[in-house]
Amino acid sequence: MRILALLAVLSISATSAFAEEPSGCDKFKWPIERDRAALTAPDRTKLASGAEQAVVPSSAITLGLVTPAEAKLPSPPERTPKDGTFAGFTSIKAVPKAGLYTISLSSGAWVDLVQGGHFLRPVAFSGATDCDGIRKTMKYELSEKPVVLQISGARNNSLSISILPAQ
Repeated sequence: MRILALLAVLSISATSAFAEEPSGCDKFKWPIERDRAALTAPDRTKLASGAEQAVVPSSAITLGLVTPAEAKLPSPPERTPKDGTFAGFTSIKAVPKAGLYTISLSSGAWVDLVQGGHFLRPVAFSGATDCDGIRKTMKYELSEKPVVLQISGARNNSLSISILPAQ
């Protein structure tokens, strides 16, 4: 009986340890300097939710977010947003060159990337807390088709996003 209790305690401890994200800018899985610089640049283009862009922006944007009901996301998010959070989207008519792109966010939120009517899965993901200007970064394989970037579950009514060719 004691062994079962000990195993249960160890199992709970291990689970909570794995759930904690790393802290600090040096904890990302790949270099983030370029993405972080883009996310904190003073000349970021401000877009309202629903804005359409002709091509993938060459610098970061700041996307205004609204309540999930007001956002009218083109596709239901894969993760149901919590009450009191914000959502929004931007559609991009063209990806200039197919390939691997890094999408980075200034703060925590759920990202759904939709291309060709399908949700894309990130090829890689990295995130860390306590790194000013960047919270998470993901790598996606994009084709030259239009793409919709949806944000949900954000705690604030805006966040900065960079979509840059992977290095």
